[in-house]
Amino acid sequence: MTGVWYVLGFAFAGVSFVFLTIGASWLLTHRNKGDHHKGLPYESGIDTYGDPHARFGLSFYIYALLFVAFDIEVIFIYLWAIIFKDLLLGGFVSMLIFVAILMLGLAYAWRKGVLTWR
Repeated sequence: MTGVWYVLGFAFAGVSFVFLTIGASWLLTHRNKGDHHKGLPYESGIDTYGDPHARFGLSFYIYALLFVAFDIEVIFIYLWAIIFKDLLLGGFVSMLIFVAILMLGLAYAWRKGVLTWR
């Protein structure tokens, strides 16, 4: 029965931490001292022109997704290369399949014209 109390205690502590952190950040950030320039986005000390909250085009989002996908691929291949001597043929084949699936995704994106900048 004491294990249940530990779980409930940690759950209460976790939920309390989340709400206390959100409350503290709200108290610290929602104070406006009357300075108009304080809430503006920073652009190298230059006053902004146009809408600073404008949306980016979809092409930026797609490039970001492709970057993240291939960045994760590099991490997996690096970790695989570290333990390459301990792996047998199954480990090598599984990495080839992993890279082949990602290359198929890249070929699909290339064929659809996602990689062309408009």
